[in-house]
Amino acid sequence: MATLTPYQQLEQEFRRLHAFRGALAVLRWDAAVTMPRGSADVRGEQLAALELECHALLASPRLARLLERAQAGAVTLEDWQSANLREMRRLRDHAVAMPPSLIARLARAVAQAEARWREAREHNDFGVLVPQLEEVVRLVRSRAELLAQRFSLDPWDALADEFTPGLLSRDIDALFTPLSRRLPALVTEALERQAERPVLAIEGRFAPGRQRALCTEVMKALGFPFDRGRFDDCDHAFTEGVPGDIRVTASFNPRDPFQGLLGALHETGQALYDLGLPAAWVDQPVGQDRGMALEESQSLLLEMIVGRSRAFVAWLRPLLEKHYDVSGPPWSEDNLYACLNRVARGPNRSEADELTYQTHIVLRYELERRLLSGRLAVRELRDAWNDLSAQRLGLVPVSDVEGCLQDIHWATGAFGHFPSYGVGAVIAGQLWEAIREQEPGIDEEIRAGRFACLLDWLRQRVHAQGARFGVPELVRHATGRALSAAPFLRYLERKYSSDPPDRAAAGA
Repeated sequence: MATLTPYQQLEQEFRRLHAFRGALAVLRWDAAVTMPRGSADVRGEQLAALELECHALLASPRLARLLERAQAGAVTLEDWQSANLREMRRLRDHAVAMPPSLIARLARAVAQAEARWREAREHNDFGVLVPQLEEVVRLVRSRAELLAQRFSLDPWDALADEFTPGLLSRDIDALFTPLSRRLPALVTEALERQAERPVLAIEGRFAPGRQRALCTEVMKALGFPFDRGRFDDCDHAFTEGVPGDIRVTASFNPRDPFQGLLGALHETGQALYDLGLPAAWVDQPVGQDRGMALEESQSLLLEMIVGRSRAFVAWLRPLLEKHYDVSGPPWSEDNLYACLNRVARGPNRSEADELTYQTHIVLRYELERRLLSGRLAVRELRDAWNDLSAQRLGLVPVSDVEGCLQDIHWATGAFGHFPSYGVGAVIAGQLWEAIREQEPGIDEEIRAGRFACLLDWLRQRVHAQGARFGVPELVRHATGRALSAAPFLRYLERKYSSDPPDRAAAGA
């Protein structure tokens, strides 16, 4: 048997890491979907043990030696292998910045905080979560400081770089600033137009079982493979797993026929991205997704842009009649389109429309930076959230569940994640503009329930690239243009402005 090169030995090591990460993903999914509430302590120990195994593999002296030797022979590597070696080094650099003791403490603290977050929501009392969240924030601060020292970054940037490599706060601000300048006026304009054209209310009770059946049929049409994935109910929609074993969840409200569907569309976008990653590199770092902003771009493209388009609504309407046993004027194509694209200043991010969604993201972005820096204490978060919501959204949440208990992200230690949603929306707008330019028949395909054209375009230009490029480079590769908020703003203007540019190209 031929002796393996240092690079080939590295591939073997990272194959093991991929298996560990897959096991962690399934354990996290189980904790949210099926695990008994009282098992949080046990699960915390399991997660900590696996996290420590991952860390030990990455931080081992053997891996360091293999990386040095592989780098010395890098001229013999193929392009994708060179990119893989770069990603291997990146993962090791992040790992060696963290002591194992901090990794274990954070894993245990997060397991407790997740369970307490669900309890706090049940009692509508942020105070239930405060002690556990304080511990998570304390540990995340320690982690951020260590990463900041290692990579010469601002502590928040050091965390955000793990979610969306290559985009720092200055880049995020450059994308968010033009949106913050234009969107408030565009929201007002959209609300004024809506007042002139009232919609028919869609009322009734829609059993979760019927909603689930609808979502399943839509997901199948979009290309979700149920032989390699699951779809479950959960109180917080999310996607977990690895390519070949993807777990999607959604939350159903019997009074809202669209909440579960839109959540399923969002998560299906991410799942299809994960399932479309390059099969030849699936167990290597370069074969992974390129960060949460790209993940969210795929989710928001399906949920916000495609899922609320006229073409999609035309295809969806008979499915709604079939699964919900409904008919009449409220279920007409025009009324459904108007309902799905209704602009409203509401308290919930997950239920927000395209225009107000960015405000929800910026609110969280500001608060978590204050939390991480220590300028905001955890016990003060409820009041700070409510104050900022009044300033930015013009409303104060009526409950903690509609306010600071909306999202599970901070309980899981995911600081630096929230801007990924906003950047993802910007990327989705730029991808959609390129798709419409290159596939002029895309509306007719969607109207007929044929999504292969859309999925194939995304597979070739986004999914199949894995982590070969940074986010700006990948967007340029896919669209031929530099990452910019301009295409997303053009899309919103065409759809919601009373004086839109080039309405014929709107795709609304």
